[in-house]
Amino acid sequence: MKLALWQTAPTDGRIEQVFQALAAQLRAAAAAGARLLVAPELILPGYNRPDLHRDLAQPRDGEAVYNAATVIGADGRVLSHYRKIQLFGPMESQSFQRGDRLGPVFTLEGRPAAMLVCYDIEFPGHAAALSAAGARLILVPTANPMGYEHVQRLLVPARAHENRAVVAYANYYGSEGDTVFGGLSVIAGPDGQPLAMAGARGEALLIVDLAAVEAIPPEGWSALTQEFLPGHPVDPG
Repeated sequence: MKLALWQTAPTDGRIEQVFQALAAQLRAAAAAGARLLVAPELILPGYNRPDLHRDLAQPRDGEAVYNAATVIGADGRVLSHYRKIQLFGPMESQSFQRGDRLGPVFTLEGRPAAMLVCYDIEFPGHAAALSAAGARLILVPTANPMGYEHVQRLLVPARAHENRAVVAYANYYGSEGDTVFGGLSVIAGPDGQPLAMAGARGEALLIVDLAAVEAIPPEGWSALTQEFLPGHPVDPG
């Protein structure tokens, strides 16, 4: 399976342009043989647009608004839907309600996969719980600001290494309002090394053949004792 990851400028509420750009990236990813494209966090309304979050939210759960991500299969079927647990900063806390459980592990082209969103990956228990439930591919849409590059360079590879998984972390570059994003989108392998990484500036489409993971010697992996994070069970799907 080939996996694609899209690093792009913030969408800033330009919905029609976002759909056009997303369609173009999907075509490019498919032409390269990729079976899934991972886009940044809140790609449709814009991350730093709290004025749009409620108005543009998909109707799913009454009046509550969540920072959520969805995996859509090639046939248009929803494979997974996940609500972010770890909200970051006052803007997110004011815009969104916290999710109360990790998403289910689902099958993607024969690979057990799961999702987290942005700040979630910085908490080891979340990735460990998904790994304990069988996930070997963790998809992470993100909107990580400049100044937090240790996440892409250190924490994402560490989560991959700890859990014998591939972690795909799709970030923005550029600015949206008063937030400047740090780019450096990365797909990290189970040996803690990047399979592909974008620069800090500029758009990028990363394509990785996950068959490369099979070539990583198992003795180069590590597995920590993994326990479910109390209070945040994995959704059985």
